[in-house]
Amino acid sequence: MSTQSLTITNPWTGEPAFELPLDDPAAVDAKVRAARAAADRWASTTLDTRLALVERFIEVAGRERDTLALEISRQMGKPVAEARGEVGTMIGRARMMMALAPDALADRGGAQGDGIRRTLLKEPLGVVLDIAAWNYPLLIAVNVVVPAVLAGDAVLLKHASQTARVGLWFERAFAAAEAPAGLVTAVTVRGRDARGLVQHPLVDGVFFTGSTAAGRTVYQHVAQREQGFIDAGLELGGKDPAYVRADMPLDIAVPNLVEGAFYNAGQSCCAVERIYVHRSLYADFVDAYVEQARRWTIGDPTADGTLIGALATPETLETLDAQVSDAVAKGARLLLGGERPAGPGWRYPATVVADATHAMSLMTEESFGPVIGIAAVEDDAEALRLMNDTVYGLTASIWTADHHVGGALARRVRAGTVFVNRCDYVDPSLPWTGFGDSGKGVTLSALGFDQLTRARGLHVRPLSLMR
Repeated sequence: MSTQSLTITNPWTGEPAFELPLDDPAAVDAKVRAARAAADRWASTTLDTRLALVERFIEVAGRERDTLALEISRQMGKPVAEARGEVGTMIGRARMMMALAPDALADRGGAQGDGIRRTLLKEPLGVVLDIAAWNYPLLIAVNVVVPAVLAGDAVLLKHASQTARVGLWFERAFAAAEAPAGLVTAVTVRGRDARGLVQHPLVDGVFFTGSTAAGRTVYQHVAQREQGFIDAGLELGGKDPAYVRADMPLDIAVPNLVEGAFYNAGQSCCAVERIYVHRSLYADFVDAYVEQARRWTIGDPTADGTLIGALATPETLETLDAQVSDAVAKGARLLLGGERPAGPGWRYPATVVADATHAMSLMTEESFGPVIGIAAVEDDAEALRLMNDTVYGLTASIWTADHHVGGALARRVRAGTVFVNRCDYVDPSLPWTGFGDSGKGVTLSALGFDQLTRARGLHVRPLSLMR
């Protein structure tokens, strides 16, 4: 295997699937400088020009939906039906950001009665570096790429090694949409070699999605830059809880929470990873949950109808094995799964563990796989205490027949997004952010444009006021 190339392994077969040339430091520097030149030109374009480019990009994505979905499945193991859905969701998310852009990017001015014109300007940030994760390779990237382009920035996209071809697809798709050279560029380097990219003096902002440990490293690298202070947006890990109140119909809660835990094999930052159920419903909930979870079987991710494909990384197998073993050793009941199936690749079954406690790593440390822990609680107060007993805070959900009570409880949960009777969902009209070790900064919504622009003040005093 060449040290000058990157090999992508098909996680279903365990065999090499793609090999890509790596960018050496000289190539990285050339791409950053080309992005700077593109950003300088793109900043002077109108919003209508930028909107038209994104619309053409959307048309390319729609035409290539099926081939793109299959390629994603082969790179990171997502069932192809889910991958096709991700293409569609990416298109919808891009359109939402297009709708938000005119107001979010508009200058703000206000009269104070003294004849002086004061304007809050929102100008392009410049060159944006997006370091994107593999689990939702289109959605995570588009969260930065599209609003950055609309804001007047150029984008360098360093995709995860497992899904590096998706980064190249973004570059090709924008080129096919007639984007100026250098406006959206894929940089192919291994994560451990990305420091020079993060610290390049022509990069004006960094956005990272991935593990908390890697996020800390990126943040340190940003802080250690020798030239210029810039900010870093970090969307990191999660241990997202759900609480099922005593008044909640199980025929609604159970299928939603099964899908919330096992969709994309649980490889989602906002997947449900722990469930607290009012004791009056607990036994019935667990029985129904196991019955529903049995339907989530493992299959070839490139085949329609597959619900759980492969895990994208082999390291996750060790994490899941250790968490399940720890839980069982401390008194939890393993009701489904928990054993790797025979065969090649990186596969793990839907796994349900009942009677889990916070003495178990399963309920406190990120799993990022198709494993769920379930615990009984006595009341709302205990549920809130356990939901907030975490270093993370990305999303959480409350399930109740009384959405007014649910909304009141949601305000007491320490998480960037709290759902009532929904889970594992990203609404592009709302800010995507986290508490604690789940990260910092905001993407999506009108607020997401703020980190992609530079705020300036323009103060104009007419000469007539000085006479």
